[in-house]
Amino acid sequence: MRKLARAVFCLLLAMSSMISCSREAHWVMFRGEQSKGYTSEKVYPPLAVKWKLKLQESPGEKRSFNPPIVVDDTIYFGSNDGNFYALDVESGYMRWVFKTLSPINSLPYADDEKVYFGSSDGYLYAVDRESGEKVWDFNTRSPVNSTVIGYEDGIVFTSDVGASYFFSAEGELQHQIPNPVWLSHSFQIQDHIMYFAPGPETNPHSFGAYDIRARDYLWFIDTWDDAPTWYSFPAKKGKILHYATSRLYVDGWLLSYYGINARNGEIEWLREEPAVLPVWQDIDHYTLFEDSLELLDYLAPALWRDLVIYSSGDNVLRAFKGKTGTSAWRREFLQPASSSPIVAGDRVYVGLRGSLDEETLEKPYPSLLVCLSARTGKVLWEFETDGDILSAPVIAGGWIIFGTDNSYFYVLEEVF
Repeated sequence: MRKLARAVFCLLLAMSSMISCSREAHWVMFRGEQSKGYTSEKVYPPLAVKWKLKLQESPGEKRSFNPPIVVDDTIYFGSNDGNFYALDVESGYMRWVFKTLSPINSLPYADDEKVYFGSSDGYLYAVDRESGEKVWDFNTRSPVNSTVIGYEDGIVFTSDVGASYFFSAEGELQHQIPNPVWLSHSFQIQDHIMYFAPGPETNPHSFGAYDIRARDYLWFIDTWDDAPTWYSFPAKKGKILHYATSRLYVDGWLLSYYGINARNGEIEWLREEPAVLPVWQDIDHYTLFEDSLELLDYLAPALWRDLVIYSSGDNVLRAFKGKTGTSAWRREFLQPASSSPIVAGDRVYVGLRGSLDEETLEKPYPSLLVCLSARTGKVLWEFETDGDILSAPVIAGGWIIFGTDNSYFYVLEEVF
């Protein structure tokens, strides 16, 4: 009986492995396909936990957990505990851990052999994807809390109040542009143009479109006078570049949504609204905003068909017509969004913050993952999570992947 049982077990294991290998699981670009906050892959609720992992906790606030990337059968991500993890997507098995000296808030990039990421210890690391061994590193002497983007046969990344660096995959510095102002820099590259690059030395309080091949700016936006507190990652569709800003004022935030001409930087449309925040408890507006400042996709738009969809850290999800900025739909919740949105097929996924009564330690509103119709904003499904979802979920191979501020890492899958 033992031999037969073992043979059956081995057969089932082999079949499971074949099924696993047949499922493509790739999410290697920040914000999905063409960085639009979108994937054509469809994942339909109800969903259940495939596996859930408690990460090593770090002292202090745990408000930073930038999205992982997924390559084949492995999830790669950095954590506030200073570790960079490689996990098996099927089981959660830890393939390897790479230790740095400080929190890792950057978003990684992977090629065929290596995975690249920055750390608050000032280094950019290139690590072998299979073994977790360091291949090369570079000391920027300033925290590296940016996205790391693949460009041609190399990578691009930015250090806080340092520079934007252009490296070959072998670790050769090819070019750099100064960054004397910006922190936690998120950007994208399309058609050899970097949106947004830190501004030129003649106007450091600016950002703009930088032609990498010509090593020159096509245009830039001056931010010196009356500058917002936060500028989001931009998403491009056609000739229009979409992004959002947040400006703090006495009674809350002013949210601004832009559609600008990607060729010349001129504003095509602008919509401004005050943030809508909970009325059921006292909220420190600045603290609520400050909690999200290390999240590289904070305020980032999601593009679906002719719509641009935003969650802005307040109680409202907003969808605008991409060409004109007119409102398409709006969905108001009783609690603020904790993540930016991601669209899979025709479904929007976003995290909502839980609340905690400090006296009773009860939660009148739990932390949630919410699924809505991208077409109408109608709520279709909710899933309670252990802690607030921090960055937009990653969707790959039929799985939904995210981390929470309680140091939990989730992988969900379809029930049916």
